[in-house]
Amino acid sequence: MRRPLAAPLLLAALVVGAVFLTGAGVVAGTLITSPAQLAANAAPPPPDVLTAPVEHRVLHETVVLRGTVVAGQTVRVAPPAPGGEGASVVTKVPFAAGATLRPGQVVLEVSGRPVVVLKGRLPVYRDLRPGATGDDVAQLQDALAALGHDRGDDPRGTFGAGTKDAVTDFYAAAGYAPRPAVADDGAAVDGARAAVTAAERAAEDTRDALLDNRDATRTKDLRKARGRAAADLADARTALARARAAAGPMVPAGEIVFVERFPARVASVGVVPGSPVTASPMTLSSGRLVAQGHLHDHQKGMVRPGQKVRILDEETGDEVTADVVTVADRATPRRTGPPGDAGTGGGGDDAEQPPGDVPVGYLLTAAPGEDLPPGLAGREVRLTVEAASTDGEALVVPVTAVSAGADGRTVVTAVRADARQDRVEVRTGTLGDGYVEVVPLAPGRLAAGDEVVTGVAAPAVPRETP
Repeated sequence: MRRPLAAPLLLAALVVGAVFLTGAGVVAGTLITSPAQLAANAAPPPPDVLTAPVEHRVLHETVVLRGTVVAGQTVRVAPPAPGGEGASVVTKVPFAAGATLRPGQVVLEVSGRPVVVLKGRLPVYRDLRPGATGDDVAQLQDALAALGHDRGDDPRGTFGAGTKDAVTDFYAAAGYAPRPAVADDGAAVDGARAAVTAAERAAEDTRDALLDNRDATRTKDLRKARGRAAADLADARTALARARAAAGPMVPAGEIVFVERFPARVASVGVVPGSPVTASPMTLSSGRLVAQGHLHDHQKGMVRPGQKVRILDEETGDEVTADVVTVADRATPRRTGPPGDAGTGGGGDDAEQPPGDVPVGYLLTAAPGEDLPPGLAGREVRLTVEAASTDGEALVVPVTAVSAGADGRTVVTAVRADARQDRVEVRTGTLGDGYVEVVPLAPGRLAAGDEVVTGVAAPAVPRETP
């Protein structure tokens, strides 16, 4: 009758056993660790700083700016003054922009008068007339002699009879008649010549009267009259010499333009035949092509003559090496004008500025070692100036690894093998490519391969449990 109790007892025993086994499994799970977990537990905790290795490398400190290829000399053609009444009108434009010029060629004609290009360094600042002296006269004589028109017996720098002949021949070769220095159709010379003739006759009359005189009381008066006649004749001859010296061909300032070197080029043309003459109808360029750009205030102190420059034509990818020739001591004055009106040289960032006053910067000129192709004239380029470089490979760290303490010392923080952080005082040098040269003040404290702190790691974001 008690056999029915066996089933409940068996069920209770099974429940107790299951609970025991579950507890044992929990305990075992806390005591038994997998190999992967053992490795993870043995690893150091995640670092809280960012590091980078100390390296040996050559650094180049560079300054990059926009520039324009221009000629070594740019000359604006000043139109000649009209010879008669009426406004000046362009009557011929023989050359288009980009044309190559030779000495003696007529580059423009205004109201029938030529503008001729010659070789010389001095700018034209006055009309050159017979009797003039100076370096500009000597420059004209040299330029005409190079074209085969010699100055004759004139001293160099003196506009005399030989130079008159040279000027006359020069204009004839160009197809024009020279302008007269005295616009009176020769009246001054004719008048002086007539005065000499009259004085000569008066002198002859007094001489003859003295020879025919038989009255001793008149001899004294006749001698005085002969003396006065001789003086008048001398004065008349002097006046004739001056009139003849002043007469002849002249070279107006507006009819010649000097450039330093040939072949020269027509840089720009702003007129066509029939146009009224503008302030600058044409611009000529001469000399070797150079690159110019403008440095900002913070760049000027980094660039000096003699440094290397890479001139990159971004359209073709061609690159040439040049040297910094000059850096202006003063900033180019502010300019006023529409966008893109960059004036002579420069360009770059300023071309995108709005109209009005725009600070241009300090003009830099770089000259290549070899002649640039003429087609580059006027083209925008990128200029990369090598402002400084290390002497061979140097010990460098990322710029972000260097900090200045409150005590004024410059340090980097090295992370040692035992995770200890060691502040190392350094002296910095060349900066470039995101790195800076460092020299530890205590030798041996820093070496290539060491890790230095560059920043702080961002905290890990915990994952959400699904």
